[in-house]
Amino acid sequence: MCKSSYIMYASVYLQAFEKYTKVANGYTSIGNVRNPLNTRPRDMMESFFLGETLKYLYLLFSDDPHILSLDKYVLNSEAHPLPIYDT
Repeated sequence: MCKSSYIMYASVYLQAFEKYTKVANGYTSIGNVRNPLNTRPRDMMESFFLGETLKYLYLLFSDDPHILSLDKYVLNSEAHPLPIYDT
């Protein structure tokens, strides 16, 4: 999948975050993803939302192609960049 496809899907996700989870002081978890009319906000923001989800979105939408070279780093499941060493 090319980067433009990832950006397109990420835009959809970001719009959904804004529409369904944005609250006065951040973003909340929701208890029901199947019914957009009754999402049941939980009054709780998961710690991984800032540390992982928004980091991936930042990297996708960044105009700086050198912000993180995927030839030099790999991202683990928690969005931490790990250097790739020559063997």
